[in-house]
Amino acid sequence: MSKATIHDTPMLDELEKGPWPSFITGFKRLRDDHPDERINKMLGDMIGQLEHSYETRKGYWKGGTVSVFGYGGGIIPRFSEVSKAFPESKEFHTLRVQPTPGNYYTTDMMNQLADSWEKYGSGLITFHGQTGNIMFIGTDTDNIQHFFDEINEYGWDLGGAGPCVRTAMSCVGMARCEQSCTNEHALHRHLVNEFTDDVHRPALPYKFKFKVSGCPNDCQNAIERADFAVIGTWRDDMKVDQAEVKNFVKAKGRQYMIDNVITRCPTNCMTLSDSDELTVDNSNCVRCMHCLNVMTKALSPGDDKGVTILVGGKRTLKIGDLMGTVIVPFKKLDTAEDYEEIVEMAGDIIDFFAENALEHERTGEMIERIGLVNFLEGIDIDVNPHMVSSPRQCSYVRMDGWDEEAEKWFERKAEEASA
Repeated sequence: MSKATIHDTPMLDELEKGPWPSFITGFKRLRDDHPDERINKMLGDMIGQLEHSYETRKGYWKGGTVSVFGYGGGIIPRFSEVSKAFPESKEFHTLRVQPTPGNYYTTDMMNQLADSWEKYGSGLITFHGQTGNIMFIGTDTDNIQHFFDEINEYGWDLGGAGPCVRTAMSCVGMARCEQSCTNEHALHRHLVNEFTDDVHRPALPYKFKFKVSGCPNDCQNAIERADFAVIGTWRDDMKVDQAEVKNFVKAKGRQYMIDNVITRCPTNCMTLSDSDELTVDNSNCVRCMHCLNVMTKALSPGDDKGVTILVGGKRTLKIGDLMGTVIVPFKKLDTAEDYEEIVEMAGDIIDFFAENALEHERTGEMIERIGLVNFLEGIDIDVNPHMVSSPRQCSYVRMDGWDEEAEKWFERKAEEASA
């Protein structure tokens, strides 16, 4: 029988009345049915504090400093400001733990982590937080070191928290997705290995995130969430299987094809002949992925695959949401040297960010403040005409120097051709 304090929760009870499963039901189950009395009591008072927050429309968790030996980040301290009323949840810290590339786990891994967390924490786990970490929610200061030591012994490490390089994320990738254009997990691992010290020991003006998506579908939302986004893409023609196109038209109907594929192309680069053959003007394709997602058997990415790198994506902070800005339109990712070049570029950007950003300023906001030209010059990346989608409206270089920049471009292309 649970010995937790049962608080009246009329407002939280309302959340259980809808058609969908409620997190409140899960909280109550831990409070009432878990065999560990410590967890019963902790969840009982946590639920009481949550009800109190709903009543007053205020949050009562304050921060502080909590860490494990040798680390400066990875833990989000949560101390209750109403601990006299809810003493069993006076501390409810969250530990961030780095996920595997592509978020692949075995059931043995999950059971092992869950067993350790029930031993030292509340049992509440989130897969995954916005930063990408596995979130172990709810423990006290005394148990943090014990939990970390145990999971570290069998191979897990803390993720990022604070003004540091945050935990990297990558999509499920070529292991299961036919749209994948690169080895997402390999690049994820290269970046994590290189910047682990910057993850664990916050020393930046603010957070810096890596995210890797294997195709322009961008299932990691890297373009709008990551300071350094890597998106798989291709630069030759998309592959079209005309027999499968005809099968698609036969199965769905010609009007369906026109309404749901042809006319939904943002650049109108597709036409369907009277004989149901699909023609694609690849020079105008912007890789929106709609047609490939709808006609998965008929259309697929080209063979000349690589990645596009964007910098500066973020959610609302000082100047509102920002999408990432292309700084490398296309790069092959085939050899060990290719991976090393991307890691080196990331290091240059982090160093520039550390030296030039203001406190509590993201990379995109820094670029907005100092100007993209200065940023590109600072990280030693040449202007590339493919960075510009609409030159008449948004040029990366002053127009009075356009001729000189064009000459540099043609010289670089000539050198590449003769190499």
